[in-house]
Amino acid sequence: MKSPAPTVRSLARSLNLSHTTVSDALRGKGRVDPATVARVEKAAREAGYRRNPLAAAVMSELRRSRGGTFRGVLAAVDVVEPQRRDPHGVFHQELLHGGRERAVELGFKLEQFVVDRTDMTVTRLDSILQSRGIHGVLVLPSWYAPDWSELQWSRYAAVYTDYVIERPPLHCICCNHYRSMAAVLLRLKERGYRRPGLMLERGRDERTQRRFSAAFRSFQENEPGIEVLPMLLAEREKQRAEFTTWFRQHKPDVVIGHFTETIDWMEALGARVPATHGFVSLNLLYKTRPCAGLDQQPRELGARAVELLIAQLQRNERGVPDWPTTTTIPARWVEGPTVRKPSKV
Repeated sequence: MKSPAPTVRSLARSLNLSHTTVSDALRGKGRVDPATVARVEKAAREAGYRRNPLAAAVMSELRRSRGGTFRGVLAAVDVVEPQRRDPHGVFHQELLHGGRERAVELGFKLEQFVVDRTDMTVTRLDSILQSRGIHGVLVLPSWYAPDWSELQWSRYAAVYTDYVIERPPLHCICCNHYRSMAAVLLRLKERGYRRPGLMLERGRDERTQRRFSAAFRSFQENEPGIEVLPMLLAEREKQRAEFTTWFRQHKPDVVIGHFTETIDWMEALGARVPATHGFVSLNLLYKTRPCAGLDQQPRELGARAVELLIAQLQRNERGVPDWPTTTTIPARWVEGPTVRKPSKV
């Protein structure tokens, strides 16, 4: 005869613990001693116990009907990177803004924690999260390959808000750079541009696994009527000097890049934007003057990341996933005065 499926009550009896203690340990709620939590989790794994998310949702709804809608705290974790002179800036702030708004809508609070390797180490962060019963972690983007392996990931569900994380490999959500670049190039071709030129800071291209440059090369090689110009990949400090040489030699009719200061360089070389040349920004968060370009939608990314994180918690999915997934959202085109207007049909 097949044994009945294990329940919280049967686990409690076998461990000689109260039903409430076992329930809190499995849900990460309350103030259960860490050794007891480990003992309960081990027994649950050995017994083949699986939490029923539908039953949990029903009980959660019953509890909400008797009181408020607050369901818990999520952590947004960031790290100070001493290799970079500039701190994480407006993109992170927009990610947090979108994440916080969506968290509140779903009954959660998203709090930011910053690791600086001195006062707030990863080990100390892990202790704080555990003591506060926080089990959902939103990992903010890093310039360099992030290492969050010191967290005890068996306790957490997590989403990384960028392309690649290997220590540990987590679910990711990010802008679809490849699709966004392809859409920009097609739009520019429809407006009569035939010699598009791409200028990228080398580090920005590398950290997105060269998705912008890959889409650009593919478009050049496969789209009829487009002339092939070499890309300009340069270090930030050398961009203007290298841009001057590149622009004079290859004569692009539209330049695609991140920073609108490039328009000043173009005009210093005799270009009249948009009369003779066009310019498109790949991230309008960085613009210093009106411009056409891409809104990479960091608020939307933050909101979707929070949704994915809460869904994991509702399914009781914690720990490093066996098969990490990547969710992408295309950037949104924003019209501006630096490219030709679309022709009327």
